[in-house]
Amino acid sequence: MKRKIIAYNFVLTEVLEPLKDEYDVEFFEKINPKTDQAFINALQDAEGIIGLALPADAELLDRAPNLKIVSNNSTGYNNLSLDEMTKRGVMGTNTPGVLEGTTADAIFGILLAAARRIPEMDQFVKNGNWQHHLTTEQFAVDVHHKTLGIIGMGKIGSEIAKRGHCGFDMNILYHNRSRNIEAEEKYHAEYCDLDNLLKKSDFVLLMTPLTQETENLIGEREFKLMKNSAIFVNGSRGKTVDEAALIEALKNNEIYGAALDVYQIEPVKMNNPLLQFPNVVTTPHLGSATFETEEKMAKLAMENLLDGLNGKRPKNLVNPEVLDIL
Repeated sequence: MKRKIIAYNFVLTEVLEPLKDEYDVEFFEKINPKTDQAFINALQDAEGIIGLALPADAELLDRAPNLKIVSNNSTGYNNLSLDEMTKRGVMGTNTPGVLEGTTADAIFGILLAAARRIPEMDQFVKNGNWQHHLTTEQFAVDVHHKTLGIIGMGKIGSEIAKRGHCGFDMNILYHNRSRNIEAEEKYHAEYCDLDNLLKKSDFVLLMTPLTQETENLIGEREFKLMKNSAIFVNGSRGKTVDEAALIEALKNNEIYGAALDVYQIEPVKMNNPLLQFPNVVTTPHLGSATFETEEKMAKLAMENLLDGLNGKRPKNLVNPEVLDIL
């Protein structure tokens, strides 16, 4: 009998085709993993899971007694209950080092789109409203030589700083758990506390991972500290921002606008008030969504999966303490 692998929300299914000779691969997409009976049944024999954003919690682990590894097809892994997995000898992996440049392109892109009102003006043209020279009502704001404040100067944050400094002559401020000396030397980034970053920045860019410390990191107080002319950009995780506070800040013109690639609930609900603001650019969590990058991530996730299934230490193991139990 072939060993079972579950692929959950794994878009590039063709990457897994070579596994089918040796493994029984079951694909699940757009299902509720808590209630879908076919998925629950598959968990009984599954030794490996590969995919995106599956909550690997105690309930799932109880249903998967033979599970050896959950291979996340993403850099983030906040969906993995690592303490529970470790106790049960289940490895967790992610796919770092692949999407940084691609995600930086996308997030800097929505920053530009918000500043220059590109989606709004695109619709202006398509609606047939371009009948004369633009008036001050259609004017936007510059990006070059402005101040970009980056909260979370990790690899993606550094890539965005490079684009801002080298491409647009922007002044870079940053706030991070620790100093990023390389960013300071290469991009003249200036380390500062969060409040000063919020007060001084023309663009406030959030790029932190989601942790207990960063959940709702930006809320009512933080929006009130920003300039009325500031544009807020979130490329991290939706729950790092208090959406209700962001909506109020936009309603009250406390900030100029926003650019969002992530939301507290994804896919975003159509009744979310953020979708009604013309000065808010909204994209569907597309940070890494290019063919080239997604293929690299998928192949790396598969490599991690196979290592775990075959008793090797995966290259991108995120709970190395599990090796002591194994």
